[in-house]
Amino acid sequence: MTSSPIALRAHFSDLATDYDVVLSDVWGVVHNGVEAFPEACDALIRFRAAGGRVILITNSPRPTESVIRQLERLKVPANVHDGLVSSGELTRGVIRARAGQTVFHMGPPRDASIFTGLDVTFAPLEAADYVICSGLFDDEHETPEDYRARLEGMRARNQFLVCGNPDVVVERGEQLLYCAGAIADLYQAMGGEVLYAGKPYRPIYDEAMRLAGKAGAKAEGARVLAIGDSVRTDLSGAHAFGIDCLFITAGIHAEELGARETPDPDALVKIFTAAGTLPRAVMRRLVW
Repeated sequence: MTSSPIALRAHFSDLATDYDVVLSDVWGVVHNGVEAFPEACDALIRFRAAGGRVILITNSPRPTESVIRQLERLKVPANVHDGLVSSGELTRGVIRARAGQTVFHMGPPRDASIFTGLDVTFAPLEAADYVICSGLFDDEHETPEDYRARLEGMRARNQFLVCGNPDVVVERGEQLLYCAGAIADLYQAMGGEVLYAGKPYRPIYDEAMRLAGKAGAKAEGARVLAIGDSVRTDLSGAHAFGIDCLFITAGIHAEELGARETPDPDALVKIFTAAGTLPRAVMRRLVW
């Protein structure tokens, strides 16, 4: 692991010809939950126009169609991508596999679409066979510590927890809010059994590559690049999957790195050293 300063690249076009497929994070790269990033959308559209395939890969705890509708509301152009896979869609697969078991939903009502069309029987937390966690009930005011007593009860009952969004925090505008991953991490630290349905774990990457192949990418040997703003999910996930990563600094690590527009190179070295891996390249924002 190098201790030399990290050089920031100005243009994605300098890298684009090295790759056939891009697996791009959504929240923090394409939008911030409030508005789309036009330059990032333009970069992905240009990559596709040159023959590349783009699969959006997100830890959103919602079904694919729900995420696509959100992109439409934020005015993300439809031709940004060739397909999308969400941790919410993978969570739905877990629910199908546990047909007949009762479930408690830990998360805000806005995530209820994760259950749409599925044969689900809900139960109170104390009686449920397992728990689906899609986030905090009130992510603007609560922290994971507010859930400790609930988690201690779950641990005593040996309840299984499915984390529908492995992110620990997410940006909404420029505000950082806790996600389901923070609760799941706390439960796992207590000794609870957790399944993380999303990045940085392999199943979501396998599904993304399946979609890339369906869109016409090479079945084998495709040159693949992950793009994301999270060390924990995007960088570590790409490393574990054996692909390169383009790391975006003006996302969830912006404050940790010193400033959104002028990240500290030494701080970058520090977080990459802690992760035990380096990205292929670093950019402030995705720009062609």
